[in-house]
Formats: sequence, C-alpha cells, structure tokens
Amino acid sequence: MKPVLQVNSLSKIYRVGSIETPALREVNLSVHSGEFVALAGPSGSGKSTLLHLMGGLDKPTAGEVWLDGVRIDGFSKARLAHLRLWNLGFVFQAYNLIPVLTALENAAFVLELRGEPRETREAKALRALETLGIQNLAHRRPNQLSGGQQQRVAVARALAAQPKMILADEPTANLDSKTGLALIEHLRTLNREQGITFVFSTHDPRLLERVDRIVRLEDGQIAA
Repeated sequence: MKPVLQVNSLSKIYRVGSIETPALREVNLSVHSGEFVALAGPSGSGKSTLLHLMGGLDKPTAGEVWLDGVRIDGFSKARLAHLRLWNLGFVFQAYNLIPVLTALENAAFVLELRGEPRETREAKALRALETLGIQNLAHRRPNQLSGGQQQRVAVARALAAQPKMILADEPTANLDSKTGLALIEHLRTLNREQGITFVFSTHDPRLLERVDRIVRLEDGQIAA
C-alpha cells in the first residue's frame, strides 16, 4: 500500500545573513491513509518545520515531499495553494480565524474559496460545527469565543472541506486540560469513523497516549 504522504532525505536550513540554522536533517517518513500520527519532541526539534514542509507551507532546502504519489516540493506557489485548497486541511496553533467573520463563516471559508454556493457551503460548515458540538456558537465572532471554542472552529474549517488529510500544529497547546482532552477525543472519533488521516506536531502527553504512532524528533532528526 503506497503512503499518502512521504518525505525523502528532507532538510531545511534557515539563513539569516551568514548564519545558518539547520532545522531538519535528512528526514525520511511515510504516512499511510487513515493513520493518526504525532510528531513529538522538545521545542526546536523540528516538529512544526516538518509539518509545514509536508503541507507545502514552506520549501525544503533539500529532499522530496510526495503527496498521493505526486512530488510537490517543486510546485509553484500557485500550484501549492491549489493543492492545499483541495486536498489538505490545516489547524494552526494560533487558530488563524478571520475576526470579522462568524464561526459559521470561518468554517465555510475554504469552501467559499472553492466557489461553492452559499447554501451548500453553509450546510457543510454547520455539520462540521455540529460534529464538534459548537453549532450553538455559529453566529459568534472570534472575539466572542473562548480559546477552546476558537480552536474547535479552526478544526471545523478544516473538516468542512472534507480533506483526505489534516495537519495540526500543536492543536491543544492553548487549551485547558478538560477542553484539550475533549478536542482530542473528537479528532480521534473523526479519524476512526471517517478515515481522515491526521498528523500532529505536539508534546501533549494526552494526545500522545491516543495516537497510532509517535515519531520522535531531536535536533532536526528522527530519533525514534
């Protein structure tokens, strides 16, 4: 069975003037359809960098990124944007919700970019909010929501687009214990019932206890 996502000899070096800081060194990793995988490690280990390279949010210094059998690391910005729009869902640590839009409008935003009719996209967005138990917050704006509620809206935005894979950067980092655990259980249920592939960057032990596989990073390399 071919992996849905694969990186080969992936390296990333950040350069500021004459100073070079290696963030990833020769990383090889495969993720198969339906997996629930965590990238774990201390701050600065390369978790977020690897996640961003996997999703085409950044370009590697060397190596390859393959998605569904297609090499994407050489894609133009426009092709990468199109790929993310139609194939990947993202959940960012900082939520990245649009302040002037309601929870429903934020959840429907990717579908609007795809050009779906308003009625269709709002129905899909509302189902995603219902899945996460926040349909009653549909008409609130981000500044009227708690951190945990905003994070669920961010997850709903990713889910509404019905992607094959969701990449989540520290999805529970800003949540209290109860809210974080509830979100993890929601994501695990979606993984099992809908077969969505999830890859997280995290150091949250509650999340690490519930994944299928842990990929541990240290100093930009896979340690285990």
